[in-house]
Amino acid sequence: MEKIVVEGGYPLNGEVNINGSKNAALAVLVGACLGEEPCRIENVPRYTDIFDIIEILNDSGAKVEWVNENALVVDGHGLYNPVASYELVRKLRGSFYVAGLLLSKLGYCEVPLPGGDPFSSRPVNFHLKGFEALGAEVTVEHGYVKAKAKKLVGTTIYVGRSSVGATVNLILTAALAEGTTVLENAAREPEIVNLASQLNSMGAKIRGAGTNIITIEGVHRLGSAVHEIIPDRLEAGTFMLAASMAGGKVVLRDIVPEHLLSLISKLRETGVELSEEGGLLLISSPEGKRPLPTDIETMPYPGFATDYQSMFATFMTRAEGVSIIKETIFDRFAYVDELARMGAEIKVEGDTAIIRGVERLTGAPVEVKDIRGGAALVIAGLAAEGKTVIDGVNHIDRGYEALESKLTRLGANIKRICE
Repeated sequence: MEKIVVEGGYPLNGEVNINGSKNAALAVLVGACLGEEPCRIENVPRYTDIFDIIEILNDSGAKVEWVNENALVVDGHGLYNPVASYELVRKLRGSFYVAGLLLSKLGYCEVPLPGGDPFSSRPVNFHLKGFEALGAEVTVEHGYVKAKAKKLVGTTIYVGRSSVGATVNLILTAALAEGTTVLENAAREPEIVNLASQLNSMGAKIRGAGTNIITIEGVHRLGSAVHEIIPDRLEAGTFMLAASMAGGKVVLRDIVPEHLLSLISKLRETGVELSEEGGLLLISSPEGKRPLPTDIETMPYPGFATDYQSMFATFMTRAEGVSIIKETIFDRFAYVDELARMGAEIKVEGDTAIIRGVERLTGAPVEVKDIRGGAALVIAGLAAEGKTVIDGVNHIDRGYEALESKLTRLGANIKRICE
């Protein structure tokens, strides 16, 4: 059983390179399998979720192989198996993208309801309604989604709650459909733009990615492309908040500052100094200085990302005053009880957390419940007095590559142990 042990009280100083985006890579790797020729995908992070989606795609008949440390060649020409493995799909949410892939290329799919973080049921009904609108017959039996279509035909689809997952799946499904599909209220996240760019390089006709109306003109065939995954704005946000919490000066490399504007704005409200120069981002936070309180409300992009919420709430546990955190996307407050073990004062009322900042946090044994909640506990440990022992680090590995190694290079006292 692996655990992460953090000894608090060490400021962070230095530079850190940000990996490619996990969420973008999951969509892009599945999208590459729509092609009839091999695609080369670069800047792929080596997270466990990535290894799992590769295994799912290979199990479906695609060939996905590493050609160097962070590049893959994806060949979906031999895709043949419409039934996805429960044992594989249950591991991660993004696995459900194979439903759109298989339905589009094979006209039939049997895909288990997906797994992933347990903080919310996150139903896939928006995906299924979209499949039906495109002409598929959809049933849910024995925990599997079964969809079949002799022909997929473009139409206008309203994407409920601007769902990122549904937007991705419907782009995948519509790319080879007959006619034109219009997605209204589509997600606007950078990962959507990255996917559309990749598919267009393969010969797709997708317009409007990055806006709330995306138009997909179906084509008969997709070919090859070389595509680079965008930087991971969620990993970048993690290091921004880690530096803010622990104090020190940290420079982030390999980022897109425009993707981080909502977090940058809120951190500045707390007194953290941030400056951008030449594509680099400098975070400066005096050690021991408590931040000013501020309120946040999670919203779809370009609003404040739900994935930042637990980490930002952790930062506010030491603010000089009361902060209000309103979560409008998912129910993801499982980390609150763990922070309470460390001395945080947080009261949850429905979709809102009320945080009264405390003078200090103290190290304690805590357990990770989801990816970003795990990162939040690491961040808490960086500033806590004494030792924090973090269990359930397999969740952290789903969205971070050697997080403790990067933090160690910045000066943190953190290590992974086996018990």
